[in-house]
Amino acid sequence: MSKTKTKRKRKTSKKKVRADGRKVNEIRPTTIETGIIPNADGSAYIEMGNNKIIAAVYGPREMHPKRLSKPHMGVLRVRYHMAPFSVSPRRSPAPSRRDREIGMIMVDALSPALFLERYPRSVIDVYVEIIQADGGTRCAAVNAAAVALVDAGIPMKDLVASCAAGKMNGEIVLDLGDTEDKEGEADIPLAYMPKLDQVTLLQMDGILTAEETIKAVEMAIEGSKQIYEIQREALKKKYGMTGEESEEEIEEAEEEAPEEASEDAPEEEAEEK
Repeated sequence: MSKTKTKRKRKTSKKKVRADGRKVNEIRPTTIETGIIPNADGSAYIEMGNNKIIAAVYGPREMHPKRLSKPHMGVLRVRYHMAPFSVSPRRSPAPSRRDREIGMIMVDALSPALFLERYPRSVIDVYVEIIQADGGTRCAAVNAAAVALVDAGIPMKDLVASCAAGKMNGEIVLDLGDTEDKEGEADIPLAYMPKLDQVTLLQMDGILTAEETIKAVEMAIEGSKQIYEIQREALKKKYGMTGEESEEEIEEAEEEAPEEASEDAPEEEAEEK
C-alpha cells in the first residue's frame, strides 16, 4: 500500500506542474491593441495573463535638455513605471530603483531594432505604465513598446518579441506567472527579433545547469515567436491588413527598410556634395 501511495503522489505532482493548468511550453493568453492613446504618436495595450500594460511613444522630437543629445544618432528613452495599485500591497507611486533598471533594460532590448542613426540630435520617448502586474512585466512591456513604436511610424528592422522561461518544481516551463516567478527556482527573460534571428535581451535569475539553460533559452525563443505573431496580427488589424497581399506587403516593407538605410543614404550625401 505504501508503494502504491508513493506512485500516486508522484503522478499527481507531475500533472500539477502549473497551477493554472497550462502545459509547460504554453504561453499565457495574450491580446494586444494599438492606437489606444490619441495624443501619443503611437501606443499599444497588452494583456499577457493578468498583466495589463499601456505603452505610449512620443517622437522622434527635439531632445531636451540638448546636452543629452547625440550629434550622429538619436536617443531612445524608456520610462517604465508600476502604478501604485498594480500590486498588492499597494506600492509607493515614486519611481523605484527597479523601475529605472527595467527602463534601461528595455532600451537595450529595443535599440537594436531601430534606425537611430536616422534621427541625430533627436529623442524617441517610450512611456510604459503597468496597470496590473502578474509576473513577467518586463517581457510584456517590451512587447507592448515594440508595437507602439511601429504604430508611431518609426522604421524598424524587425519587431522585438519577448518571453521568459524558467524552472518550476524541477521542470523547465514557459512564460512564468507571478506565483511561478516568486516560488520558482530560476527565470530567464529573453527578447528576440525572429526575422533577423537575433537575441536582444537575455537575463537570468537563479541557478540552472548548462542543459537546463539551453532548454530554457530555446523555449523562450519559441514563446517569443508566438508573441511575434500576436503583435503582427494586432498591427494588421489596426491598419486593415488582413489578406495575403497585405502579408506580402509587410514582408517587403521589412526587407526594404535596412536597404534604404545602407544604400540610399550614401547616394543622397554624394549628390549634396
